[in-house]
Amino acid sequence: MARKIEAWFRAPYSVPNGLQVTDEGLWIVDQITDRVALIELENPNEYGVTRLVRDIPTESSNTSGLTFGGGTLWLAANGPATLWRLPRPTDAQAGTGEILQVDPASGATLARYPLPGGGGTHGLEYDRYEEGVLWLTTLKSQTLTKVRIADWSVQQVLPLPYGRAHGVVRVADGIWVVHTSERTIVKLDLHDGRVLDRIDVPASLPEPHGLSIFGQDLLYCDATSGWVVRIWL
Repeated sequence: MARKIEAWFRAPYSVPNGLQVTDEGLWIVDQITDRVALIELENPNEYGVTRLVRDIPTESSNTSGLTFGGGTLWLAANGPATLWRLPRPTDAQAGTGEILQVDPASGATLARYPLPGGGGTHGLEYDRYEEGVLWLTTLKSQTLTKVRIADWSVQQVLPLPYGRAHGVVRVADGIWVVHTSERTIVKLDLHDGRVLDRIDVPASLPEPHGLSIFGQDLLYCDATSGWVVRIWL
């Protein structure tokens, strides 16, 4: 079925590549500076203006995904960021994506975890239905991987229908995954990865990258245009 999709407002950063709606507001991360902003998300006005609550630095690099859970931020460090800045000692290495657990008040790194199987990652989701679990896009194998944070053990691996998987949203009856190059968002069966539903984003609209649930709807951000887009479900 066709859904209403509308460019809603501009992100506070030029290259927003991950976002997460929380009770405090909308967290959004910039791929270039690796800074994270918290913004109000009541009713962006007709010009797309929102109010910045706070902005924090992080030690992430080439950040390509963000989620929030267990009281902390989680960032997908998709390798080094040397395409647009000098290297830092904290950067993830090429071909070895990392997941950073980050203090939402200061941006300090609380823990670092290797991406299962190595390779890159473009998205992650803290499971709201199962405490202490993350879903990660594991691009090297074109899969979605569920890990238990306590011992960083792989609990499940689902095949993905396309490459370049990005934002992830867990819902009660499945899990939504963005496939940026195909401009499609698919809902997968949690047991075998079958496609249950799909949303195709027209070429006239911003490209989907990061993804978050927003009430009964979805929000995505576009790292190429800077827009945050709403999908009415």
